[in-house]
Amino acid sequence: MSTDTGTPPDHEDGVDPNGLRDSSDYINPIWIERLRVHLGAHDSAELMDMMGPLHSADTGDVLEALESAERFELVKLLGDQFDFSALTEVDESVRIELMDLLPNADIARGVSGLDNDDAVFILEDLEHHDREEVLSALPTFERLSLKRSLDFPEESAGRRMQTDFIAIPPFWTVGQTIDYLRNEEDLPDEFYQIYVVDVSYNVLGIIPLDKFLRSYRQRRIQEIMNTNVILVDANEDQEEAARDFERYDLVEVGVVDESRRLVGVLTVDDMVDVIHEEADEDIKRLGGVGDEDISDNMLDTVRSRTPWLVVNLFTAIVVSMIIGLFNATIEQMVALAVLMPIVASMGGNAGTQTMTVTVRALAMRQLDGRKLRRLITREMAVGLVNGLIFAMLIGVVTALRFGNIQLGIVIGLAMVINLIVAGTAGILIPVTLDKLKADPAIASSVFVTTVTDVVGFFVFLALAGLWFGLF
Repeated sequence: MSTDTGTPPDHEDGVDPNGLRDSSDYINPIWIERLRVHLGAHDSAELMDMMGPLHSADTGDVLEALESAERFELVKLLGDQFDFSALTEVDESVRIELMDLLPNADIARGVSGLDNDDAVFILEDLEHHDREEVLSALPTFERLSLKRSLDFPEESAGRRMQTDFIAIPPFWTVGQTIDYLRNEEDLPDEFYQIYVVDVSYNVLGIIPLDKFLRSYRQRRIQEIMNTNVILVDANEDQEEAARDFERYDLVEVGVVDESRRLVGVLTVDDMVDVIHEEADEDIKRLGGVGDEDISDNMLDTVRSRTPWLVVNLFTAIVVSMIIGLFNATIEQMVALAVLMPIVASMGGNAGTQTMTVTVRALAMRQLDGRKLRRLITREMAVGLVNGLIFAMLIGVVTALRFGNIQLGIVIGLAMVINLIVAGTAGILIPVTLDKLKADPAIASSVFVTTVTDVVGFFVFLALAGLWFGLF
């Protein structure tokens, strides 16, 4: 999240000269132990010498490597020298824990002067009354700017934007603009393009810096500005904004409010963080672990995982009931009990493969009607081909192991049917959940696994019962 562009310590062959990282780029345990010694001695000077050269991302890694009480002690001893932008680099659980321990006055002092997007990222985790207390301690302009950003929905472009940008009128010349940029002190530290606006701050055009620097001083801004402008609504989901950056190869884009007035900008470094966060979130949800972080404690982890394990329990009961329908069949041919998990397992794996591709395509908005039909056809064909391949393999193995060619044919047929069903379910279940406005990344795995298990057991045992006359 951080837009801090400070240069991290130089690395040579993966070794940090400050000693923080070892040759594998992991946190050096010797460095951490030395830090702990100074923490125990309350030696602020030595702590500042160790922490001062670190980039905010490295400071975040140090915080995560320490125990809870040590983190708070470190921040307290560093005082004004602690870089609060490091809190944008740590797991949410670590950040919230530290914010709960720190006095609101310290938080106000720490976020003051941070980029708007970093300050918002930190403040949005606070309870409402704590947030208001922190905001009230900030200068008026900064307070109003942060409150405006915090009024936008969570995970929206308005929460991610920086409110510092360069906006000029169209009638200025290049020379006037250069003089303004040289003389004006209250400008963003970094920017990639200049925005041309009217008196109401409606965007008329943009000028990329490369084009601006190649223009003569006497040229008017309206003559060189690009009027084909891509803008992002402040209420738009941050993932949609990140998709615009990816699609159009953007470096910076303006953010507008409901009146189409320019209120901020998004930059590519923030969008890289968004893409990483959204991908991380999708992977975790596919595994049924919610927004769990490695820094979470045992109770938080249990709370995160238990709900979906409960759902899995109920689906497992459904599967066991299907097996129970064929108790008599299994008793007459014990080999069925040995073989039936193979059919269900192969179907589950195949369904998960298709589901993963589908969920990712849905997240990237790649599945329109034509592509969806093509994907369904392709996955059914893949299921058929894979089914035939593995049907022959398991059929031969079964026939040799049990000396029963007919049993090999039965399990082969069941394998073909279940893999076709798995491919189809891996597409239709996420798509259906998406149409119902449910997150397919969360619920798809449970339903796809249930379908492949039910179909796998039912088809195999039913075919065996009919083929061998066991009913």
